[in-house]
Amino acid sequence: MSYLAAQPYSKIIREVTSIEQKDTKQKRTLYLYPDKVVSQHREFPIENVIDMSYRSFGKDNGLLYVHTKSGLFTYTVTTSTKEFIKAYKELVKKEMHP
Repeated sequence: MSYLAAQPYSKIIREVTSIEQKDTKQKRTLYLYPDKVVSQHREFPIENVIDMSYRSFGKDNGLLYVHTKSGLFTYTVTTSTKEFIKAYKELVKKEMHP
């Protein structure tokens, strides 16, 4: 099954030892499918996703919020989320009014 939209995001992995702290930035992608939203380590059935929203903090940085029945999940983004959120809202609209 092919995805409807993809949203790049990044995750900071922090490793702390007794002598140093090392931060590694990993680039990942969030995928929207007709029946689910998938990140590297999570999968949300589309019926459990309540909403998606975005909040910017700085010129090129922001947070994509995925509101689900099991909680709020945030993803750090550096590119526009407009197309990803638009695809989600169109999918939900289509499901509600087939």
